[in-house]
Amino acid sequence: MASSVGTTPETPESGSAPEAPGSTARRGRVRGRRAAIMAVPAVVITAGLAIMTAEGALGVQFAISGMPFTVTADNLDGTGFEQFGGLDNMADNSPNAGDTGGQVLVVTSAIKSATLSKLCQSVDLGGTNLRIEAGKGEKKVEATDLTTDSTVLTGDASFDNIEIGNDASTLTKAGVKGPLGVFSQQADTVHIANLRQTNYATTAGVFKLPGLKLSFSSKAC
Repeated sequence: MASSVGTTPETPESGSAPEAPGSTARRGRVRGRRAAIMAVPAVVITAGLAIMTAEGALGVQFAISGMPFTVTADNLDGTGFEQFGGLDNMADNSPNAGDTGGQVLVVTSAIKSATLSKLCQSVDLGGTNLRIEAGKGEKKVEATDLTTDSTVLTGDASFDNIEIGNDASTLTKAGVKGPLGVFSQQADTVHIANLRQTNYATTAGVFKLPGLKLSFSSKAC
């Protein structure tokens, strides 16, 4: 879980004509990217953290903006933890797609219930940052059915009763099932200190933010 994942930009051959949306060549590139993802599933363990890289079901079911945002917290404590790889998709013709084909390779983390202390979230709007802060006092941020789609996740983690190497379609701890044949892991509980994520999407059934502060700032989280 302490790494970044991505795909190598693909460029057309010199002199080739632009491809129409939905063309065979474009579909071929997408299939090639997916094949490459499936060919190199891996577990990287650093400072007690693990991430899986593989094609998987989306952690969210909406078109992402393609603008990454940073999330930090002093501590995250979760019950019912799952993790597997996936692809998030941007809206058609998104100006943020660049040469990615509108897809971002992500690690989906699902937690049935979680608390976070000193949460900070920021997104770079070009010259200024939109910051959201919460949970700085006695009351912590609370979330249920929390999922995050990340390209970078770092911190110091510990797990209780962890299972590594599950088929993602058989996960049971957080109530989220990934796709058949995809590498995954799950645990009864997770604790991450000094959490830092680069995310493209977050969803939650309930998200309670005590002491919420939203502001523009020259500083990111």
